[in-house]
Amino acid sequence: MKIGIDISQIIYQGTGVSRFTQGLIEAILKYDKKNHWVFFFSSFRQSLDKNIIKKIQQKNYQIINWKLPSSLLSFLFNDLHLVTTPLINIFSSLNSLDWFITSDWIELPLSIKKTTIVHDLIYLRYPQTLPEKIIKTQEKRLYWVKNEARIIFADSNTTKDDLINYLGIDSQKIIVNYPGIYIFTPSKDIIKKTLKKYQLEEKKFILTVGKIEPRKNIERLICAFSKLKPVNIALVVVGPSGWSQVNFSSYNIKYLSYIEDIELYSLYSACLFFVYPSLWEGFGYPIVEAMALKAPVACSNTSSMKEVAQNCALFFNPFDVEDIKSKMKIMLENDKLRKDLIAKGKVNVRRFTWKNYYLKLIETLSAFK
Repeated sequence: MKIGIDISQIIYQGTGVSRFTQGLIEAILKYDKKNHWVFFFSSFRQSLDKNIIKKIQQKNYQIINWKLPSSLLSFLFNDLHLVTTPLINIFSSLNSLDWFITSDWIELPLSIKKTTIVHDLIYLRYPQTLPEKIIKTQEKRLYWVKNEARIIFADSNTTKDDLINYLGIDSQKIIVNYPGIYIFTPSKDIIKKTLKKYQLEEKKFILTVGKIEPRKNIERLICAFSKLKPVNIALVVVGPSGWSQVNFSSYNIKYLSYIEDIELYSLYSACLFFVYPSLWEGFGYPIVEAMALKAPVACSNTSSMKEVAQNCALFFNPFDVEDIKSKMKIMLENDKLRKDLIAKGKVNVRRFTWKNYYLKLIETLSAFK
């Protein structure tokens, strides 16, 4: 098969969609032995990583690289949903493919078979947590997805149910395919170096990860932690800035913004436990990453988080500060529970591999006539 894929979302480092895109690219390059791929990328200000370009070229795959703003692409393809004259030749080559996998930002107006990957429907469930631009873009994009996509891959059964219930999409068109995780275990020296860099080498800490936006619920977590006031224990918050204004000057809070993966993996490996208070997730990458790096997990009891974590985490109500506080207190005081959760998490993460994801993706596309 000849397959095209939009990988533009990889540039948004520190977000789940970027981690997903990175993992899928790596899986294609590692496991595909017989299909031909065309990688579509567009960004006005940022460039595709040179290492990725090199790997794609080594496989003799094609890269289509545009320097256009995402806002212009959204207007052309989500609003107008047409091909302008300067782009006709490029679209002619794309229309010769067997399949095209669109991104979660724009829906290209192609005449060939299209599929897409839907991570979540936050814009419908919690529109108050998103900027208006994102809501409008997703509304327009998913209108075309509903009408033009032959198959839709969902990251979880939670997202599949939302596609059915909110958008009325036929369940037969939706394939649940759990993403994999792509991590490596840092050495003791790297962990020690990371802890020293962030002045955590002599302090126990609780870790949370996520873009600073309302849905990630960092404000309630900080409130719960400030009420708990554990002695000589910090709450470390890792994630790029977003559209929330959060006060990190509360009791023993350390905000690190975006950090490199190797440092993040070191913090997962060294934390007392990982806490994830998100209001809603289509999958919840940090939960699986934390388990893979042997961090006990406490997380919200909503959406796909229960589906992904199963019985391998301590759950709380993300809307209830007192419940978050109570569960954090249990995690702090119960060594046996933390050890049990580490052991269960280690088994649970075996379900989430990029090889499995890639194989199901290709098998589905191959079987669809």
